[in-house]
Amino acid sequence: MKNLSFYLLVILIWGSSWIGIKMQLGTVEPIVSVTYRFTLAAVILMVWCYIRGLNMRFSLKEHGFMLLQGILLFGLNYLFFYIAELHVTSGLAAVIFSTILLMNIVNGAIFLKSAIDGMVAIGGLLGLAGIILVFRPEITSFSLDNNGALGAVLCIVATLFASLGNITSARNQKNGLPIIQTNAYGMSYGALTMLLITLAWGKPFSFEVSSVYIGSLLYLALFGSVIAFGCYLTLVGNIGADRAAYATLLFPIVALAISTIWEDYQWTLSSAAGVGLILLGNLWMLKRRK
Repeated sequence: MKNLSFYLLVILIWGSSWIGIKMQLGTVEPIVSVTYRFTLAAVILMVWCYIRGLNMRFSLKEHGFMLLQGILLFGLNYLFFYIAELHVTSGLAAVIFSTILLMNIVNGAIFLKSAIDGMVAIGGLLGLAGIILVFRPEITSFSLDNNGALGAVLCIVATLFASLGNITSARNQKNGLPIIQTNAYGMSYGALTMLLITLAWGKPFSFEVSSVYIGSLLYLALFGSVIAFGCYLTLVGNIGADRAAYATLLFPIVALAISTIWEDYQWTLSSAAGVGLILLGNLWMLKRRK
């Protein structure tokens, strides 16, 4: 029952967080917003750990793996997604992110030696066909300056970083690292990495004083980062990175529903069929677990 509750929280929070990310775009540089988000999330978690009196002492090797998790999952992953959403709608970004299920299965086999079977190939082909249908207009009109295609590529790269971060978290939990403390340090490392990249790029540390920006920042830090990642990574430890990614089955539905209202996303037969194929492909991979 606890795992089901975590699933529902993750689906509702992350399915709606795409529009929150969209609200962050505009005045403030994307990488700066990522830095703000995970700095705030890290502070919240560190304070929580202090109040609860949780153990915060770990070995250098353990900090190394928490650093890797932070860079992949709380840094580069979101940096690429924030930039991607300058070019694609939040709903379409969520659809591409649903392919993390396939990536987790493949990366789990490579890095965690998890077994896979032929069902994965079938589900992957269905998902790929769905992605092609959803982005058919961008694919058919592709050019070097095609922002839609660029956004799609950035989303795929961001999803790969997220998947590798999932696998790192699974490894950390298998080695006894607690989720809350690992997330606290991981988000701190992720925020620090983004800070260093921001300084290297010479991006200005501006801040938008508006209810929309501040509200979305608070929502993404507390709900989208602290709570959702806590639930999701608990699922990764409890049932595995591949099965935890099944929660992404419903991300596109929630995100596209919101995108239809907030961004006037126009559904077509091609995009609807594409979403259906992506979900069918993921459900096919789910079937292998029965």
